[in-house]
Amino acid sequence: MTHKTLTTPQGRTLAYHLTDGSGPTVVFLGGFKSDMGGTKAVHLEDWCKSQGRAFLRFDYSGHGDSSGAFTDGSIGDWFDDAQAAVAMIDGPLVLVGSSMGGWISLLLARAIPDRIAGLVTIAAAPDFTEDSMWANATTAQRMALDTDGQIALPSDYGDPYIITQRLITDGRTRLVLRDPLHLPFPTRFLQGTADRDVDQSVALRLLGHATGDDMHLTLVKGADHRFSDPQCLSLIETAILQVLDAATSRPI
Repeated sequence: MTHKTLTTPQGRTLAYHLTDGSGPTVVFLGGFKSDMGGTKAVHLEDWCKSQGRAFLRFDYSGHGDSSGAFTDGSIGDWFDDAQAAVAMIDGPLVLVGSSMGGWISLLLARAIPDRIAGLVTIAAAPDFTEDSMWANATTAQRMALDTDGQIALPSDYGDPYIITQRLITDGRTRLVLRDPLHLPFPTRFLQGTADRDVDQSVALRLLGHATGDDMHLTLVKGADHRFSDPQCLSLIETAILQVLDAATSRPI
């Protein structure tokens, strides 16, 4: 399927697929260096189509088919991209954020709470630039960030990740676990216990930190960071249905 494009207020070109259907629109927010062609995004698009449900998937700048270089981006840039993407849509949204997309979805929820009908996160990685990348960096790596502007970190998913000083410093302006985080809509956090990228302690910290009247965490024993096997995909569907059902009694 040929993607469409939009231009953000910052001049970046984003690739996206928008499926027409009934609202609230389900919006998938992908992870760090992933794209909208991933298993979860495509599966959820097909599932929403089967239900006549509106669905959006898109690539952040520097990801997939969107413009820009990955190493030029930051959490703030990708948050801006997400804001531009959802601005295309009229009406309420159900955000489904995977890994870094979980952080982006929390930033959206904080910025436009009145538009959010529900939130589902999958191995959410809020504040990971500070609490994982910076916290685990060696003295030599921190010095290299200062002098060279970037370092390379090994990845289980292919080429090493190039981490820039800008990614770290910009991330510090987007943290969500240091200040109050109110989620006044149905919220479901999903997390695998065998996740080697985002420890389950992050999910527990998020659950303990955020406030809201309808918030649940599901830990899946043995599930890894991809969270893409048939059981996990079914759990994502169930979580979306739960927040949609709960949202029907909450005016948006």
